Amino acid sequence: MTSTAGHFPLKGVRILDLATVVAAPFSATLCGDMGAEVVKVELPQGGDPLRTLAPVDGEHALFWKVGNRGKKGITLDVRKPEGRQLFLQMIREFDVLVENFRTGTLDGWGLDMATLHQHNPHLIVLRLTGFGQTGPYAQRPGFARIFEAMSGLTYITGEPDRPPQHTNYPLGDAIAGLFGAFAIATALAQRNALPIEQRCGAEIDLSATEALFRLLDPLAAEWRFKGEARARAGSRATYTAPSNVFQTEDGHWITVVGTGNPIFERLCKAMDRPDLLTDPRFANNLLRTQNLVALDDILSAWCRSCPLSVIQKKFDAVEMPYSQVNSIADAAKDPHFQHRQAIIDLPDRDLGTVPAPCIVPRFVGLEREPPATGPATGEHNSEIYAALGLTLAEQDRLRSLGVI
Repeated sequence: MTSTAGHFPLKGVRILDLATVVAAPFSATLCGDMGAEVVKVELPQGGDPLRTLAPVDGEHALFWKVGNRGKKGITLDVRKPEGRQLFLQMIREFDVLVENFRTGTLDGWGLDMATLHQHNPHLIVLRLTGFGQTGPYAQRPGFARIFEAMSGLTYITGEPDRPPQHTNYPLGDAIAGLFGAFAIATALAQRNALPIEQRCGAEIDLSATEALFRLLDPLAAEWRFKGEARARAGSRATYTAPSNVFQTEDGHWITVVGTGNPIFERLCKAMDRPDLLTDPRFANNLLRTQNLVALDDILSAWCRSCPLSVIQKKFDAVEMPYSQVNSIADAAKDPHFQHRQAIIDLPDRDLGTVPAPCIVPRFVGLEREPPATGPATGEHNSEIYAALGLTLAEQDRLRSLGVI
């Protein structure tokens, strides 16, 4: 039996998204996917850089549309006295505030934590910055590639004899956003577990660089106890073997992972190479990693001798973990993705629909209609400000002053 979005886990939670670009807004978007009501705040003239980031189709900012899906949009200049007053009135009605201004910026506008909690003692504030609210780098500006480089992720990405590499996507922002959504859900769980009279707000200090660093679990221990700073190894994993990307006879690329002896046995069976099972160089994972170049050479030569369809048939027959390296075009045509509806169509006022990734994770028995794309600048001003008691005449006056 399926339910509607009204029963999604974060139904009833209201989030005010004051952030810009990708990381912190992604936190709010993920919560919106889970049923929260998210109101996106922009300056009256717009100007969120995400509206100009590629891909842009003519006048349509596609990244904005998918990145801020499911949100209502209002305009408000909190730097102006009347804007600040209106913001503090509004914040009483919300559970969560999301912001990503450089450390100290909100304080300078008279919106410090004490003031926010004076107006809403139950407010959860997610402060997502590049380097956190404290420390010598707290005032530095930051972007995804900065977080990736400083955390050490970029250092281990790329070919060993080439410069470190970033992916062609702001991965650091997406990962920080995931941590932000997790932090919001955690804070809500803690707050809402208490009786109402005992509930209090929370300040979440999320450093995007620390979020990236948190992913690299064993590297610090490896450095201390082994004296090794893990370095670039191309697509090859140095902690398990075989694990690399190989090209097929017909020019496709596949990734193959042979972790553990049972999986390695399946690989040898698929390749019709039982001799590798008795080769002392490959007796266990530790030995295979010590001889991974020789093992990769054997597997590479075999892959180059077979077209993709033959490799797929052989690997499927033995339940070998592998995948073609997909482009987005390949992923869109993948039968598993199609069956799972991994790409959904977001309703859009300009383009009809816009394709985007599905809601993740899935709660069995719960379904919802795809959320609409990100709002136009100030699209929901009348709705939100009327709910605060502002008449149309008051809204017009504030609009003429550049407050909303």
